[in-house]
Amino acid sequence: MLTTERARLAEYTTLRLGGPARRFSVAASAAELVAAVAAADRDGEPLLVLGGGSNLVVADEGFPGVVVRAAGAGLAFAVGHDGVEVTAAAGQDWDETVRCCLAEGLSGIECLSGIPGSAGATPIQNVSAYGQEVAETIVAVLAYDRVAGKAVRLAPADLEFGYRTSMFKRQAAAADGAGTGGGSWAATGRFVVLDVTFRLATSPLSAPVRYAELARLLGVTEGSRVPLADARGAVLGLRRGKGMVLDAADPDTRSAGSFFTNPVVSATQYGGLAARLAGPAGIPHWPAADGTVKLSAAWLIEHAGFGRGYRLTAEPEGARISTKHALALTNPGGASTADLISLARAIRDGVRAAFGVELAAEPTLVGVSL
Repeated sequence: MLTTERARLAEYTTLRLGGPARRFSVAASAAELVAAVAAADRDGEPLLVLGGGSNLVVADEGFPGVVVRAAGAGLAFAVGHDGVEVTAAAGQDWDETVRCCLAEGLSGIECLSGIPGSAGATPIQNVSAYGQEVAETIVAVLAYDRVAGKAVRLAPADLEFGYRTSMFKRQAAAADGAGTGGGSWAATGRFVVLDVTFRLATSPLSAPVRYAELARLLGVTEGSRVPLADARGAVLGLRRGKGMVLDAADPDTRSAGSFFTNPVVSATQYGGLAARLAGPAGIPHWPAADGTVKLSAAWLIEHAGFGRGYRLTAEPEGARISTKHALALTNPGGASTADLISLARAIRDGVRAAFGVELAAEPTLVGVSL
């Protein structure tokens, strides 16, 4: 296992932000990952486990403990009576996982194309996009239980999936105290993902298209199925147009993806907003669980006065909202984490003042808080 001192974490996050780790290790296998985590726990050191660094905001001061990068990669395929089970190592690149599965004629994750990061991170966040989420296909997660000191296999019922969340994320938030990544350095929860198993359908066609924007681009009605390559191509095109596919030449992609989740409000709160904002289009919304309503965070941000490209200062290289999508906060090249968090706070406070709706950060915040 490769270990270095004072590695700069900006080199390992898609935001290109974050100060040094006191110690940084690269685990090339599940065994190395378990050994590194167990050693940190034995020594009582703060621990941060990261994969692709695509959903992470790290303080400028860095991390005062051990950072372990899960770099073990690989895919295994097992044919069953009701589909194919695909097991991805925690450090396996996620988009490469999707590409390989589609090449094998496997359907169920095609709309999750182009999402940066590692396969091991997908159950933590319950990664979702364009009408699909990994909760629909995950059948097992192998994880190291830091309390029991052993590997355990977790079933979907154990994972408590919800909108952009899971048992993993809730436990890490609870350990942090306030649940906002509030600087206590409880950056990694009880379980460390070692691999993830997905059950996919053997089919040359996508799962039914459930996202209106994607259906329009494909020229089909919602509920239709299209060739896997067509679904992937359309999703990648949509994501590129929003600056959500990593591109070294495009500073808008230097982000943590969507910085805020779409807020879920009560039917009563939505009714009050709808009455106040009555107009030709109204406020974009979708039905959610238990009669609640999901709102568009991007719409709220833009209609609170924070347009694409918005920045707090005149510094051209400072933190700004993406010029392509209001949900992404970007580092054009000269920002600091403190700048980015100041921008996020201004947006959160502005939306609250304009609409009475609270926005929550989607990325994991390490050493900083909103």
